[in-house]
Amino acid sequence: MSQANIPNITPSISVKFGDAINLLLISIALEEIGLAHILNAEGEKLQYVLGTLPGTTPLQANISQILTMNESVRETIKVIAKGEWILQQKLESVVDAMKTGNPTSNFT
Repeated sequence: MSQANIPNITPSISVKFGDAINLLLISIALEEIGLAHILNAEGEKLQYVLGTLPGTTPLQANISQILTMNESVRETIKVIAKGEWILQQKLESVVDAMKTGNPTSNFT
């Protein structure tokens, strides 16, 4: 088998400071939307197990199943909370850069 031949591509990309700030803010917003969807899905899982999700047949879960599901949801929420902390740090870095207008500010 021969080696892949990768052409030398060196595009010239120019992103201004304001554009970079906007892209960073958009990325934070999109990550927040993703985390919100995960939280919503976790809530629906709990509703399903408890038999309160509209449009579904009650599951008739026993206490062991409910506790197992609850632990799963708790673990997911812990991970989401960590993600939220990281996004908060990222947002604070972006805001600091906006205040100073310093394109060399450190971003998380």
